[in-house]
Amino acid sequence: LFLSTFTLAVSAGAVLLLPFSIISNEILLSFPQNYYIQWLNGSLIHGLWNLASLFSNLCLFVLMPFAFFFLESEGFAGLKKGIRARILETLVMLILLALLILGIVWVASALIDNDAASMESLYDLWEFYLPYLYSCISLMGCLLLLLCTPVGLSRMFTVMGQLLVKPTILEDLDEQMYIITLEEEAIQRKLNGVSSTVEYHTAELERELEKVKSKKTNLERRKKASAWERNLVYPAVMILLLIGTSISVLLVALNILYLLVDETAMPKGSGGPGIGNASLSTFGFVGAAIEIILIFYLMVSSVVGFYSLRFFENFTPRKDDTTMTKIIGNCVSILVLSSALPVMSRTLGITRFDLLGDFGRFNWLGNFYIVLSYNLLFAIMTTLCLVRKFTSAVREELLKALGLDKLHLSNNPRDSETKPSANGHQKTL
Repeated sequence: LFLSTFTLAVSAGAVLLLPFSIISNEILLSFPQNYYIQWLNGSLIHGLWNLASLFSNLCLFVLMPFAFFFLESEGFAGLKKGIRARILETLVMLILLALLILGIVWVASALIDNDAASMESLYDLWEFYLPYLYSCISLMGCLLLLLCTPVGLSRMFTVMGQLLVKPTILEDLDEQMYIITLEEEAIQRKLNGVSSTVEYHTAELERELEKVKSKKTNLERRKKASAWERNLVYPAVMILLLIGTSISVLLVALNILYLLVDETAMPKGSGGPGIGNASLSTFGFVGAAIEIILIFYLMVSSVVGFYSLRFFENFTPRKDDTTMTKIIGNCVSILVLSSALPVMSRTLGITRFDLLGDFGRFNWLGNFYIVLSYNLLFAIMTTLCLVRKFTSAVREELLKALGLDKLHLSNNPRDSETKPSANGHQKTL
């Protein structure tokens, strides 16, 4: 649990790298001779980037595998059972795993690129092998962000719609409360009258009762909400989400044009501590603030999109119902996403702040075709997700108007079963 907490702290630090660097650059430009901010300089920011890279490698390749193997370990046969025996088995497993990976890479290098320079590079683990491995992990993280972020950007509208109270337009909440109360009472009477031998029927009624109670809670919350919360907060948040998503797509489109006409738009590492020399935003401090908001927005959207994907749906942590193995997997996933966030933000042109430390040494950042394809895919996928999100309601209404909705009556197989009505009687659909 301690190692997982430390990994999440490193993930938070990786997310804050770019915002802290951007705001520090603007502060140094605004107050170049101020005595109280002399501690804020280029070497400090470079050191933070290097530490974030170092601890990301440490968590990804040492601490999280150690935590996983420690959970599975029992101690070698013949040794006294306890923490020491489990730690010894975990360390042996880690060493064997490292030797296995090194051997696989060595054989692959000999088969693909069998020359002296390639073989000598494998001896230099710290300067070549680990950075190259982390570069591959970073590329995988950026590809995962490319998959999650467009889905998350469209999913954010649904999530905020569930958290906020929607406006009551042409709705009678009192009537809905009356109907839902009758449904709850009807199901409760059925549960009281059902024999205990019919277990499956009881479980079905209990599920229906939980759904009705959930609907009743939502209606009570909507009824208690003030007029300001109903009619102002929800539209304002939706407009802000739409503006943030539109600005992100616009910046990516501009970055694609920059990539085609100017080679300096390619993401690259900064050679020296050039912090505080020039503003990297056209609009100065306001532009820097917008960049920071967009970076946080992209991170939240990527996490929402990650847990919205079907493949990772069962991966979502639940209160009092999450195993330690699943917690470790979630921590590793968040670490990969957060470590790739600065690289994705610079690659997409969300910010012009150059990548510092080991983040700028990734091999694939110098490939023009990879960077251009990444920008194009992000813009196309985000646009398609948003179009699909906002046109789904119109599509459904058109299908109803044309009568084509009868071809697919329902996606829920339970709709054909008997359901309790408001007055307690059953009616068959």
